[in-house]
Amino acid sequence: MADIIKLLPDHVANQIAAGEVVQRPASVVKELLENAIDAQATEIKLIVKEAGKTLIHVIDNGFGMSETDARLSFERHATSKIQAAEDLFNLHTKGFRGEALASIAAIAHVELQTKKADTELGTRIKIEGSQITAQEVVTTPTGSSIAVKNLFYNIPARRNFLKSDTVELRHIIDEFQRVALAHADIGFVLYHNGNELFNLPQSNKRQRIVNILGGKTNEKLVPIEEDTDIVKINGFVGKPEFAKKSRNEQFFFVNNRFIKSPYLHHAINAAFEGLLKEKMQPSYFIYLEVNPETIDINIHPTKTEIKFDDEHSLYAMLRATVKHSLGQFNIAPVLDFDRDANLDTPYDYKNKQGAIPKIQVDPSFNPFADEKKFSRNTATAPRYSNFKKESTEGWESLYVGLESSRNDTTRFSGESIEFESEEVTSSLFTNDEQRDALTYQLHRKYIVSSIKSGIVIIDQHRAHQRVLYEQLLKNITVSEAVSQQLLFPVTFTFTTSEIALLKEVKESLENIGFMFANITDDTIELSGIPSNISESELQIIIEQMLNDFQGEIPDTGFSQTDVLVKSLAKSMAIRTGKKLEVAEQEALVNNLFACKEPMVSPFQKTIFITLSVDDLDKKFI
Repeated sequence: MADIIKLLPDHVANQIAAGEVVQRPASVVKELLENAIDAQATEIKLIVKEAGKTLIHVIDNGFGMSETDARLSFERHATSKIQAAEDLFNLHTKGFRGEALASIAAIAHVELQTKKADTELGTRIKIEGSQITAQEVVTTPTGSSIAVKNLFYNIPARRNFLKSDTVELRHIIDEFQRVALAHADIGFVLYHNGNELFNLPQSNKRQRIVNILGGKTNEKLVPIEEDTDIVKINGFVGKPEFAKKSRNEQFFFVNNRFIKSPYLHHAINAAFEGLLKEKMQPSYFIYLEVNPETIDINIHPTKTEIKFDDEHSLYAMLRATVKHSLGQFNIAPVLDFDRDANLDTPYDYKNKQGAIPKIQVDPSFNPFADEKKFSRNTATAPRYSNFKKESTEGWESLYVGLESSRNDTTRFSGESIEFESEEVTSSLFTNDEQRDALTYQLHRKYIVSSIKSGIVIIDQHRAHQRVLYEQLLKNITVSEAVSQQLLFPVTFTFTTSEIALLKEVKESLENIGFMFANITDDTIELSGIPSNISESELQIIIEQMLNDFQGEIPDTGFSQTDVLVKSLAKSMAIRTGKKLEVAEQEALVNNLFACKEPMVSPFQKTIFITLSVDDLDKKFI
């Protein structure tokens, strides 16, 4: 039998490796930026077109490469960072496996220009699908310039899985921000389709955070710092009152490398225990410096997960450091309360005993005594003795003529009408017509209403979601939304990526009732809001909408509108625990069954269930 196992060609092996390393354009951005940092660059420029699908161009002023190094850099597992397996546990650089450029070159058109400082001419190499098509000597500045064009051009299936330009650009911005936050001493510039999105000069960590997230971020930050034999901790956490529902402002850096660690995240939440509202997330920018020999970076293809030797000690130190900083800057409550001097006992009364109060009783007071007796002695009379009691003599005169009056009202056309006396008794239930119109709120979560066949139990939150969803969708479609003008415009601060997202859906928001007075690089100013939104809930609703949009923005306009309306309906709907008046309950029930799809919420969840009389009868068998 012939052998069936064969070695894969190099270009196929590179494409398979690229599937692990290069998942989307943001992966290429991350690898190229890290290579520029390893080259000790002080200025890095990132140029992107069509969210990286057409072009990703990174220019740095690092030490560059020689002609031989430039050629070898595109070979698989060719690296200058490690020489033996033991070096994997003593890493001081970003890249070390030598697979990034080889994987990128296998699925794109790559052009590299590089020159060392001690040479007059540089090298230019062009590669298409792992095949070198040109190599020549060129005049170029010191450093490296690498352009990646037509990503996934030879793997159409992978290219079809890419999301819209807005989503892919947001992923690129996320990777750009992570690298920029880790290296405040390096200047970064980001261009997209010719527009400058970020221009970050060399600065310190605090200023870099402010430059990325906006000017008002500075007042939200609380510094943390701790130096031990195991770890050196520094960075910033956000004040509890500025916490958000999203996790967009949560960053861990270990030896200037961004990582994701649910275990360390739990330590931060433990430090904020009791300071945050339910479902709110703290902001933090924490930099950890540990001995490279105590961590393992090579456990994940994207190197965003790290294994620590002593996680328990790190957890305790991180939690204690954050908790100490919150208390030190008077963010967390402490037992050292300010004493009110008005409550102090005066010195003159310090050793005096409290006087026993005397109770005076009028022994001659008798509430059943005749009123005239008290009127004779005004000194001993109670304070209500001047009240004049109406005489009850002659009470029979009050009913004189009542019978004749009753007979007059019963005469009609000369004939008397006889009324049948009806005994009035209390009843547990009202008549059928009244009972059909009544609703009842159960546990401030469900609305119970009767129907002909039994009862219906409605989830008030989901029902309101459905009502709002169809109302908002109609308003966007026909542009007939009612907007309430604000006496004073309100301003909110957002990050650059969030502002770009708001601009993307600005037209749809205006059709709902939002009125934008001004939009800058980091703020929005609203002069009008929808009539069914209160100004106090406005920021929460916008932040929730942005959080929902972080995952996906579909390409088609209708799908974008659908995502937007679902997000707003979820944020604006009444919550479980809100007490509704009977009129509000009936209005919600009527509006629900006037919807086109009253059975399910916008998120395809059941809104109500019915119990027939037969079902109830079976419970009593």
